[in-house]
Amino acid sequence: MKCSVVILTWNSEAMLRQFLPSVLLHTQLPDVEIVVADNGSTDQTLAYLHTQPVRVIALDQNYGFAEGYNRAIEQVDAEYTVLLNSDVEVTPHWLERMLEYMDAHSEVLAAQPKVLSWHSKQQCDQGKVTAIRFEHAGAAGGMMDMLGYPFCRGRLMTHLEEDHGQYDEVAPIFWATGACLLVRTRVYKELGGLDANFFAHQEEIDLCWRMNNNFPFSVFAFPFSTVYHVGGGTLGYENPRKTFLNFRNNLLMLRKNLPFSRLCWVMVVRFFMDYLAALQMLLTKQWPNAKAVFQARCAYHQMKKQYPMSCTQCDGRSISCDYLAKRSIVWDFYVMRKSK
Repeated sequence: MKCSVVILTWNSEAMLRQFLPSVLLHTQLPDVEIVVADNGSTDQTLAYLHTQPVRVIALDQNYGFAEGYNRAIEQVDAEYTVLLNSDVEVTPHWLERMLEYMDAHSEVLAAQPKVLSWHSKQQCDQGKVTAIRFEHAGAAGGMMDMLGYPFCRGRLMTHLEEDHGQYDEVAPIFWATGACLLVRTRVYKELGGLDANFFAHQEEIDLCWRMNNNFPFSVFAFPFSTVYHVGGGTLGYENPRKTFLNFRNNLLMLRKNLPFSRLCWVMVVRFFMDYLAALQMLLTKQWPNAKAVFQARCAYHQMKKQYPMSCTQCDGRSISCDYLAKRSIVWDFYVMRKSK
C-alpha cells in the first residue's frame, strides 16, 4: 500500500456527511486507501461509515486524538500515512502532489499542505470578503518561538493573515499540523507515534519536535497543496478543556524536548508568563479558563516525573533549538503590536 489516509472520528456524523465526500472525490488514487477510525462514538457515526466506501476501524472507547491515532496506525501498513481531521475539505490533486514530492526527496519525513479557513472560504464565495484567510491550526506551516510558544506562518496568536501567495514556496518548518499531516509511516512508528499522555492538542508538535531532534530540517510545508479546515470541531477555541490541554501539554513538550540548560531558564520565564495569562483571564472574567491554567500547571508537575531529565542530556535537542525562532511572540503581539 502506498498511502493510507486516516480520519479519526468521535461523534462526528455531521462532519463526515459534510466533508468525507470531498475526500472520496479527490483521493481516487491507485494504492491509496481511506481509513476512518472511530473513537467509540455513541451517535450514528459508525452506521453512516458502514454505508461509505472506506475501511472502518472501530475502537472500543474514546482514546483521544493521540492514542486513537496510534491504535489506528498500528493497523496501517502503508509507506505513507495522512492524519486527516474529519472537518477538512480537500481539493483536487491535494494528495498526489505531496506524495510525488516525498518520493523525490527522501530527507522529508513529514509535511503539511497550505491550510486555509473553511469559514473564510464560505465568506469569500458569498462575496463578503475578497481574500481567504489562513486557518488557526497550521496555516502555512508551524513554527516555535524562543519560549516554546507555537505559532504559524500566516497566523500569530489570534491574528490570521489573508492568503496572497506570500508563503507559496516549499520550505522547512518546525511542525506540521495534525489537521492534515503526511508522514512516513516507518518514522511515525519508530518514534513511538503521538504521545498518548497528551490526549489531544499539541501532540503533533511534540512528534515533529522529536523528528527534528533526530533528523533536523525534516518537516516541510507544501503550499502547492491546499485544504480548508473548519477548526474547533472537537473543542471550541475558548473552551476551558482546550485551555487546560494546551497549557499542560506545552509544558510537557518543553520538558521532553529542550536540552536541560535551556529548559531551566525557559521554565522560570514560563512560570511567570502562565500566571500572567491566568491573571489576564481573571481580569476579563474568563473564570473557567483562568482555573484551567492553574489546573494545567498542577497537572504538569504531577506528570513531569514520567519524563525524567538529565543535566548532561543534550543529544539532538540542542540542534533542534538552533532553529527555534529568535523572538517572543507574546512580546511581539501584545507589546509591539505585530501581527506576523
